[in-house]
Amino acid sequence: MNLNSLKPAEGSIKHSKRIGRGAGSGKGGTSTRGNKGAKARSGYHQKVGFEGGQMPIYRRLPKFGFKNMNRIEYVGINIDTLTSLAEAKGITEFNIDVFKQNGLISSKDRIKILGRGELDRALNVTAHAFSATAKAAIEGKGGKAIVIETVNGKKEE
Repeated sequence: MNLNSLKPAEGSIKHSKRIGRGAGSGKGGTSTRGNKGAKARSGYHQKVGFEGGQMPIYRRLPKFGFKNMNRIEYVGINIDTLTSLAEAKGITEFNIDVFKQNGLISSKDRIKILGRGELDRALNVTAHAFSATAKAAIEGKGGKAIVIETVNGKKEE
């Protein structure tokens, strides 16, 4: 075996189709584009959503709904989640860092503590918002429900 006798494996090299190189190539004339029409011309570009002249689906279907750009989204964390974390890891102080470390929120999420579940110990919980039942449950066991103030100094309910 010599370097000059090496060849690539059969079928591994595929030559591209050379279009528009004369009648003898078999791909001359219309260059595989068919006869006339916009698709045969250079620079053809079909509009997004074009359905061949038929009324496109985005115009056939009605518009509806509303997205409030001022809505504040919260990640809800229930009391039963706090209880299970307190039992498993012995945590009594819950704040944003504790929630992040345990994978309950990501970096910019706002937290709302919700009232599902029972508490069996006093917990100090710091969050952006509390439901009325959650706040009553936490304070009923002797814990504290601390509301985080926002950047502009307003408390969130």
